[in-house]
Amino acid sequence: MALLHKATLRPTKLDLLATWLPGRPWFAGPTGVEVMSRGAYRFDDPAGEVGIETMLVGVADGPVHHVPLTYRAAPFDGADSWLVGTTEHSVLGRRWVYDGCADPVYAAALAHAILSGAGQAEQYVEVDGRREVREPTVTVVVDGATDAQQPAVGALRRVVDEDRTLIATDTVELVVVRRPGTGATGSAGAMLSGSWDGQSTTVPLAYARTR
Repeated sequence: MALLHKATLRPTKLDLLATWLPGRPWFAGPTGVEVMSRGAYRFDDPAGEVGIETMLVGVADGPVHHVPLTYRAAPFDGADSWLVGTTEHSVLGRRWVYDGCADPVYAAALAHAILSGAGQAEQYVEVDGRREVREPTVTVVVDGATDAQQPAVGALRRVVDEDRTLIATDTVELVVVRRPGTGATGSAGAMLSGSWDGQSTTVPLAYARTR
């Protein structure tokens, strides 16, 4: 379960991405233009410490980019090169926003979502002291999940940040498709796919396999 707050962010997540995205090796599209959200989905951190949101964003006349983000209450040691930026959250205070592909909390959540078949977390928002369900803006499905016990993911050993970003750990290998729906994306292992407004057919978003 992902519990969200009715809050404002300064700068907004899209403002941060408009500056950060053009510097990525997998970015395709014009720079210096407005970045628009096409949808988002979330995973849950069992420890309740790290926010995990994956955004699908694009620019006019450009492809959609698949961007996992993690939100932390303090800097993440050793991850300066993966920092998207910082923002002031009106409820939680300053948040450090990272590319989730370099965050072990995201890797563990993605592996669990795919290998167990759990998919995305249900989202709730607190309104006047009540929890209300927030309908997802991305429909996520999992293919190839097994009933076998899932291995602990642990530390990241290698991240190769390309069009298909590789995240390798001692026990699991993950692939995040950075521009879904724009070419061949086949890979071994179980698959997380999704659809959203403007993308009516389901396309691969990520893969996972045990090592």
